[in-house]
Amino acid sequence: MKTPYPVLFFLLLSITISAQHQHEAATTSALPRITNIEPQPLLAQALRVSEALSFIGSALPPKSNQQLSALESLPVDERTVEKIQEILDPYCLAMIDINAESRVKVVQGPVRPVLLQDGWTSFLVKVHNQAHITAALIVESPNALPALHRSTAAHRMAKENELTPGQLDNRFLELYMYNDRPLKANLSGIGLEYAVVQIYTRETGKKEAKFGFNVGQGSQDIGFRNTIDILFDIKPAVKVLLNIKDENKGSTMASFIITDGLDRFADSEGLNYFPDDYRLALAMARHWEEPRMKVPTHSLPPEQKLNGIYPLPSRRLAGRDTYPDFFFQPQVYRADGEHVYLPAGKYHVTYGKGPEYKTAQRVIIVPENVDSITLDFQLERWIHMAALGWYSADHHIHAAGCSHYESPEEGVLPEHMWRQIQGEDLNLGSNLTWGPSWYYQKQFFTGKDHPLSNQNTILRYDVEVSGFPSSHAGHIVLLNLKEDDYPGTAEIEQWPSWTLPILQWAKSQGGLTGYAHSGWGLAPVEPTDDFPNFVTPKMDGIGANEYVVTVAHNVIDFYSAGDTPAPAELNMWYHTLNCGFRTRISGETDFPCISDERVGRARIYAKLDKLDFPGYMDAIKKGKSYVSDGFSHLIDFKVNSI
Repeated sequence: MKTPYPVLFFLLLSITISAQHQHEAATTSALPRITNIEPQPLLAQALRVSEALSFIGSALPPKSNQQLSALESLPVDERTVEKIQEILDPYCLAMIDINAESRVKVVQGPVRPVLLQDGWTSFLVKVHNQAHITAALIVESPNALPALHRSTAAHRMAKENELTPGQLDNRFLELYMYNDRPLKANLSGIGLEYAVVQIYTRETGKKEAKFGFNVGQGSQDIGFRNTIDILFDIKPAVKVLLNIKDENKGSTMASFIITDGLDRFADSEGLNYFPDDYRLALAMARHWEEPRMKVPTHSLPPEQKLNGIYPLPSRRLAGRDTYPDFFFQPQVYRADGEHVYLPAGKYHVTYGKGPEYKTAQRVIIVPENVDSITLDFQLERWIHMAALGWYSADHHIHAAGCSHYESPEEGVLPEHMWRQIQGEDLNLGSNLTWGPSWYYQKQFFTGKDHPLSNQNTILRYDVEVSGFPSSHAGHIVLLNLKEDDYPGTAEIEQWPSWTLPILQWAKSQGGLTGYAHSGWGLAPVEPTDDFPNFVTPKMDGIGANEYVVTVAHNVIDFYSAGDTPAPAELNMWYHTLNCGFRTRISGETDFPCISDERVGRARIYAKLDKLDFPGYMDAIKKGKSYVSDGFSHLIDFKVNSI
């Protein structure tokens, strides 16, 4: 796995938030009353349910909460059981009956099935547990299946991974049982209890969804009695128009992290940084370090856990949405005059535009009973490197593979990556086509600046030789190519199995060459604190393995840095400098592989009279540049007048 510098996530304000749809009154007939239930554990469980609803921003109406709390002062008997059902049943979306053989059947509950666009709605589920089992209650829906298939690193999308437009149109829900504290992951085993189901959608209007419940394999009742079909009325959210200005009062694009601070699918004991379900994944700043720290995932800020975020990351589809937001990032990028949809409520917003701008925070209130509102966001620079003649670049970003999806499209389009580059205030972004989805993505290679490019920002397509026969010798970056197919090849498998001939071919057409994520796999075989050191590197990864050979052939222009551990990254480079070679160093992010946080997390700054691609390549080759994270800079730095 490819995988960069710790990211500073901004702490959330401690604020009380109600940013999801409130409980609707019941409209259908009442659910059957259950008797012969132990009242004391039922009351304790009902109070925890009320507490859980408040925690996830969907508190019961005050009257119902007061009635429930009043039961604590009354005698605990059969009337307690009756009263709890009288209070909670009207908010139930479904009632589950688990018979003595642990078979599950379900009926629709009396609550009005109303959802809210781009928001969460929580419902209760009544569980009559005649089998007294203590398994987890599982909810499933074909309408809540994944809306994408993550990249498998295949050169072409496998047919079985293809998602059709019809499938996507019917996958309009996100669906979770809330089973963290103060509730429990499994049923308690008492004869009656209540569970909480949470539903999110980005749609509006009338939508029918199918729900199935079970308590483990084989527990489904025959005759489809464990499923129900519910027609939802989805109310529109508020259209929040964004008025975004730069330091010169001009229209611009910015990054926004919008959160309500609520952890709706928490895992209190979690240490799983790489869950199988992408919808529970984390936004990773550097994949090789964060798991090593062994911080429980529940201790991470909500924006890194990708929950409490709007719009919900797991339901973003760059190719279908109005704006191409990425599902693995907490932020969205918006230009002046664009919008987001938000339910009425209170939100914390973190906004900025890359490291040369100050990151700002504010709390916004989205009122009820309005169609739209307009909010003003004024960006503030702390430094403007381009105005000083230093232009920023990230020459290693990808539109396919790693965190991207390979279906419904094989990665994302140039227009989608363009917004990422602009939103992080990069002057140059080199989108490298590589092994994953190679045959689809290579259509965007032209050997020229992409037509979206302008006088302030350049988008270019070039190549990373990764996922090719030579990958074991190190991944190489080829910039400024005129042709992206190695001579005499029609398939990736026909390319050379080592890097030297590929580097020579790239140089022959005026290309600029370098090794990617250089330190990946170059850690010393024996730990050492010496630096530089003479311990043999492991060479068991995808870094600059063959560099010690190819540097002597004068075919390497730069050595990439900024996205792998610095000691491993720099040790080999220092040794070659001491041997008289003058390979330049250059910064890269390898987005979204080593880091999927943002492009330009590690970047290069080059000194230019004006921004153009040939001039930038010449500056890298001549070493008129430095590597930075954008927060620290070398300005007019000289040694012995040089």
